[in-house]
Amino acid sequence: MLLIADSGSTKADWLLSDRKDFKMEFNTVGFNPFFHDEKFIINELTHNRGLMHYAKDVKVLKFYGSGCSHEKRNQIVAGAFRKVFTNANVLVEHDMLGACIAACGNKPGVVCILGTGSNACSYNGKDVVASHHGLGYIIGDEGSGSYFGKKILSHYLYKLLPQELESQLRDQYHLTKESIIESVYHKPDPNVYLASFAKFLSSHKESDYVVNIVRKGFTEFYETTIVVYPESKKHPVHFIGSIAHHFSHILKEVANKNGFSVGKILVKPVEDIMEYFKSNPS
Repeated sequence: MLLIADSGSTKADWLLSDRKDFKMEFNTVGFNPFFHDEKFIINELTHNRGLMHYAKDVKVLKFYGSGCSHEKRNQIVAGAFRKVFTNANVLVEHDMLGACIAACGNKPGVVCILGTGSNACSYNGKDVVASHHGLGYIIGDEGSGSYFGKKILSHYLYKLLPQELESQLRDQYHLTKESIIESVYHKPDPNVYLASFAKFLSSHKESDYVVNIVRKGFTEFYETTIVVYPESKKHPVHFIGSIAHHFSHILKEVANKNGFSVGKILVKPVEDIMEYFKSNPS
């Protein structure tokens, strides 16, 4: 059986399939070697009954994950998988490559991720040929969930939010300055914590405040990221991730203003990755 996984920092989507029509979906937290060690990954996997039921049947595992852009980090993830999926040939690659396969298949293009974090690259139909981004939530991740989380929390603490949004945010999340500082600076996975507030923005997507902050975030993503790739003026730019999906109307507005066109917007690229490999078996 072939097991494909697409993982951001927040969640991972898994799809298991055989050579025929059998398919089974699973979900886990996202595994990012910047934040998670082998022990954590093994513990999470072994508590997923669905995956464990089929663990010995998996012959090939292809994992595309956030943070998996260096061989040393990839071995942390691969080592954990080999101890759980003991009969599998394990391949760990960066989530940008998975995004490119899902959006472009074997055709060239520009592909962007707008989820918990943000990233972009140029793809030649086989390999990622240029990527200058993926700098993480502290100095990068423009236009991502963690980026918008930082904005809304800082505006909340500075009392810059519209009064109605401020009271709803406080009541919904029971926020205090102390709880925010603790979660951002002292608890694990601060990027995931920050990105969790994107749901609040999505539930108020018609608010002038939200439209304005998302428009600014997507414009900054364009100015720091998309504009670097000349191909973006010639071909549609594809997007992967929940942020791109939930705010697609604003994304297309920014695209029209800046002279690029939006191609595919995929929320769960794992399905398209699976179809690619079933159609192009190696």
